[in-house]
Amino acid sequence: METQKVIPISEYDYELPKELIAQKPSEKRENCRMMVLDRQKQSIEHKHFYDITDYFDENDVIVLNNTKVIPARLLGKKNTGANIEVFLLKQIGDITWEVLINPSKRVKEESLIEISPDLYIKVLTRQNEGKWLVELHYDGNFYEILDKVGHVPLPPYIERQMTDEQLKNLDYERYQTVYAKKEGSVAAPTAGLHFTNEILEKLKNKGVQICYVTLNVGLGTFRPVKVENILEHKMDSEQFEISADTAKIITEAKKQGKKITAVGTTTVRTLETSMQLYDEIIETIDDSTLFIYPGFKFRAVDRLITNFHLPKSTLIMLTSAFAGKDFVFRAYNEAINEQYKFYSYGDCMLIV
Repeated sequence: METQKVIPISEYDYELPKELIAQKPSEKRENCRMMVLDRQKQSIEHKHFYDITDYFDENDVIVLNNTKVIPARLLGKKNTGANIEVFLLKQIGDITWEVLINPSKRVKEESLIEISPDLYIKVLTRQNEGKWLVELHYDGNFYEILDKVGHVPLPPYIERQMTDEQLKNLDYERYQTVYAKKEGSVAAPTAGLHFTNEILEKLKNKGVQICYVTLNVGLGTFRPVKVENILEHKMDSEQFEISADTAKIITEAKKQGKKITAVGTTTVRTLETSMQLYDEIIETIDDSTLFIYPGFKFRAVDRLITNFHLPKSTLIMLTSAFAGKDFVFRAYNEAINEQYKFYSYGDCMLIV
């Protein structure tokens, strides 16, 4: 694609009634609704996620992102008594992290923020785009301490009172996939939230191969595109990992003409980044800054399970690249008319 082209951000905008933004997960993970988009027939069906097993057999491979969301919101105090919120974004070194600090005007380099008796934060330097570099000083196991003092980093459109214990417990369980394994994300790979262990077992019993990649989801995945011409947008770098087992399963499956289904946009970006960098799916730990928008040629992924995304987001652009922009926006329109729930805790689509 020539860079002098212009793709206006307004093409990816749509109006969503506020009441369709899911504030809580469905009662059971698998009970959410699932819209099935058939790209060849340009047809739309309305199902539930528990019907997912009907769409797969032994000629299919499903790839899931097994990253684990950390309780990345930390509430602390400066020695002056000022309340400070620190949002962990990305681990840079042993104790060095990139974070957001709010209100940032209350801190400066060398400020100390106490989160709990066994965890304090030393502010190092201000970075660009409102980010800071800090050091986390603690006694004991870092992730155990985080589990005690941290809060689930829900997106801002899910409204919560910090005092609501019941909802806090619900979020702690449900804003995490059942197969989450590798700590490091500050947002859930939400397409995977609908899977249960029973559904994964059913799929395996049908001969479906299931494998995992890891992409630690940063804020960049959800950051709204701020430029008028989307071609000027730059993705934040996110680390991903593909194991030898997963690389082998996908490479063999590709040779045999099996269909590869990516669960979530993060899985798509992981696999397609490997294809771009190495021309195949290989065992690797690398960084992805891949921005997928219409015109992109998919080389790894044949099917996609994904949620309904925010207007003007890179996620709706990726989905539009995969299924065709007009078809995706027709589906979104129908989802609004049918009162589907949107965003992280909302319903999903299967694109075949």
